[in-house]
Order: sequence, then C-alpha cells, then structure tokens
Amino acid sequence: MIELFLSAFATLFVVIDPPGCAPIYAGLTKGATHAQQRAMAVRAVVIASAILLVFALVGEALLKTLGISLNAFRIAGGIMLFLIALEMVFEKRQERREDRATKIMETPEVEDVSVFPMGMPMIAGPGSIATVMLLVSRAEGLGETAAVFGALALVLVLTLVALLAAGPLMRLLGAKIESVITRLLGVLLSALAIQFVIDGIRRSFGL
Repeated sequence: MIELFLSAFATLFVVIDPPGCAPIYAGLTKGATHAQQRAMAVRAVVIASAILLVFALVGEALLKTLGISLNAFRIAGGIMLFLIALEMVFEKRQERREDRATKIMETPEVEDVSVFPMGMPMIAGPGSIATVMLLVSRAEGLGETAAVFGALALVLVLTLVALLAAGPLMRLLGAKIESVITRLLGVLLSALAIQFVIDGIRRSFGL
C-alpha cells in the first residue's frame, strides 16, 4: 500500500510538475493583486481537481464504451508519458508552456487564468489525465484506490502551495536550479513510463 502511494505520488508529481507550474503562474498573474492571485490559484486547483476526479472515476467506463482495453491504454499512456519525460529532459516542455503563457499575456482581454491555461491544460492536461486513469486502473480493491486518490490529493495540495508561493519560490530557486530539478524529474518519469508500457504488454500476452 505504501509502495503504491509513493509510486503514484512520484508519477503524478512529475507529470503535474508543481515547481514547473509556479513560474508560469507567476508570469501570468504579474499585474494582479495578491488577493486576485490567491483566488485564481485556488480556482485553478479546484477546477483541475474536478477534471482529474471525473476521469479517474468514469475513465475506465469511457474506455469500455469506446472499445479500448485497459492494456492498450496503459501502453499508449506510457508512450505519451515517455514523450513528456523526453521534453522535460531536453527542456522542451517548459519552453512550450512559456510560449503558451506569453500568448495569453499578450491578449489584454484575458484576466482570469484559473480555467485556461492553469486549470487546463497546465495542471489537468493530457498527461495527468492519462496518468490518473492508468493508476486507478492498476489499483486493486478499495485500499489501493484510496492510496491513489490520496497521492493525487497530496500532489494537488502541493501544486496549490507552489502557485501561492510562485513569486518567492522563483526568487529562491533561480533558473539554473529549476532546470536541474526538471531534468531529474524527467529521467524519473521516463523510467515510470517504460514500466507502464511493460505492464501493458505483459498483461496483453498473459506474461
């Protein structure tokens, strides 16, 4: 149970990437007051939590409706997570996030960033949605499912903390340290992604 919790926490933490969301959020909310920044941070995490919870609860049923096996989804999800990991290692993911944030800031009429881009796709993006569905599909019994949801809740709380402390956090870490952390997390995610693919292949062929 503890191993599953730690594995789920590590996977979700790497995919959602609270430290990586913090600088983007700080840039998007530069002109906002502290109260507005806090409100948008809370709304973004609540919206992302709702999206991830829905996919965690009905994702498996949706796959069955579409005629997609869980093993096929494990393999596809693992490949997608591996691509995300490569982007993290080579710092492409952060560049894409920064480009998206720049486009939002260049649009004057956009003020509230809690729904887009923070809630979705930065927190509840394709990678995190796929990961939640994969982890829940692997969980057996109420205890393991609770462990996955507990890990998700903890990561989302840490994400909220990172957003609330975005400005001070960026000044404390600095660009170089953040880059090193992102690459290390990318290596970890790549290993976890390969494990998803291996599990999917093994179960498909009954190994």
